[in-house]
Amino acid sequence: MTQADPGYFLYHSIGQYPGKAEDMTAALGEFSQIWGAMDDVQWPKVLTKRMEFIDLWRALLDAPGGTVTSAENVTTGLFSILGGLPENRLRDRRVLIAADCFPSLHFLLNGLAARMGFTLHTVPIREGEFWVRDEDMIAAWGPDVGLALLTWVTSTSSHRCDLAALTAHGAKMGSLVGVDLTQGIGIIPFSLAQYPVDFVVASSLKWLCGTPGAGIIQMRADLLKEVKPELRGWFSQDNPFSWDLDAFDYAPDARRLEHGTPSVLACLGSVPALRWHAAQTDLLVRNREMTVMIIEEAGRAGLTLATPHAEAERGGSVMLKMPDATDTSAVIAQLAKHGVLADCRGQILRLSPGAVTELRHVEHLCAALHAVT
Repeated sequence: MTQADPGYFLYHSIGQYPGKAEDMTAALGEFSQIWGAMDDVQWPKVLTKRMEFIDLWRALLDAPGGTVTSAENVTTGLFSILGGLPENRLRDRRVLIAADCFPSLHFLLNGLAARMGFTLHTVPIREGEFWVRDEDMIAAWGPDVGLALLTWVTSTSSHRCDLAALTAHGAKMGSLVGVDLTQGIGIIPFSLAQYPVDFVVASSLKWLCGTPGAGIIQMRADLLKEVKPELRGWFSQDNPFSWDLDAFDYAPDARRLEHGTPSVLACLGSVPALRWHAAQTDLLVRNREMTVMIIEEAGRAGLTLATPHAEAERGGSVMLKMPDATDTSAVIAQLAKHGVLADCRGQILRLSPGAVTELRHVEHLCAALHAVT
């Protein structure tokens, strides 16, 4: 194996599929032709194409019509939600989150807590473990929790939380339940019909192989009626082209969660990836075959598994704990020399095989693990 045939294990980060560069070039070239034309029909054309992005996401989530819209990223998506909730939903209550959440969301919540009047409760990871246990989330979750923000699959252990148990507990506590789907969507099947949470946020990156700037928000229809986001703008209206300063009113559906000019370029750039993904049938089967090989070889190499061993409790990645004295940047560099593309977060080596990863790449990774430990 050479640098010309790299083993790609970065689906927890960006994600690739065969022909991605060519598809994106065509999609963005089409946008350039539309946006650069000397006419006045740019907006109707690009908004129609953006709707395809939203419809592809709606199908992926099994979501009702009118409940999905785009967002620049999960952080702005969450801010739009929090800033639109009625004050009594969060004020003088707790917001519950796990310590292994995506840090950006914790940064946002921590910064908003004082102004919005809630207490941020971060459930810790037990000493010597790698993810927050579901039972610890439930133990911390009382009726004073206004919102629990769940991480479906974590980015540092690939732990997949038990959404059925957690959402059932949330219903008993009368809490709003939101879920960050980013690290699991596209590799682990998900349906809002099975998990009817209050809202989800996600990105088109990673297993979906899309572009940055192409996030989404989905919210249940009856909650949408209560939400009036403070982050609002011309696209929050039913007709964004109405500029009557005295006639602003929120759109009746998920569009009310929009604000200024949407990131249509990112949405259009992600449509080919979402189309490609919708046509796939064996991504999880292939992933499971390769992740089992990695887990078994890591054991033979004497590496500590930082991911749940049970298939039902993990996403599509395998995380390995490198020894404390190990220079992980040097490990990544050595793996790259062996034609293996991976990354680390602290001492955690992250490995995510996907659509362009072949069994020969996994075999080469397994050999390389012995060489770098």
